[in-house]
Amino acid sequence: MAIGSLAALLQPNLILDTTIEQLPPSLLEKYHLRGMVLDVDDTLLPTWDAELPPQVLAWLLEMKRQVPIWLVSNNLNHRRIERIAQQVELPFLMGAGKPSRRKLRQAVEAMNLPYEQVAMVGDRLFTDILAGNRLGMFTILVQPVLVKRLDGKSWVRHLEFWLARQLGTPLAIAPPR
Repeated sequence: MAIGSLAALLQPNLILDTTIEQLPPSLLEKYHLRGMVLDVDDTLLPTWDAELPPQVLAWLLEMKRQVPIWLVSNNLNHRRIERIAQQVELPFLMGAGKPSRRKLRQAVEAMNLPYEQVAMVGDRLFTDILAGNRLGMFTILVQPVLVKRLDGKSWVRHLEFWLARQLGTPLAIAPPR
């Protein structure tokens, strides 16, 4: 793969400087999105938690009324991911191995929607965004819910942004609307 094409695959359609529960439902209509695939760890809740925070739970219930949602996680702990999904009665896939497309494809096909009408929402460039872009999904990068701070950023996110910019990806942050 050429460096230019990798740079393009790392560019989210939308970068929000907020966590997922601040992603407004109006974005679905604005971008003609009819479904969502959500990452779990550090997108919805910290990796070690199994109970959704009240504000994330409320956000998920609101979004679920508008569009079908699937949880797709790289996490291998079936009991934990199932417990999280059951709190909102969402279908889920775990052990996704993102940036592999296999389980994202499975979720989108279950929704019976075109890829470009489904948002892949996550907190990581090299897993969530790369996987979604490889399928032609609408990709949304959000802030991780809980981060170890390094100059005001997650150290992983800081490293990913630095590497992506070295590859030529602009990564401009857009305000939510």
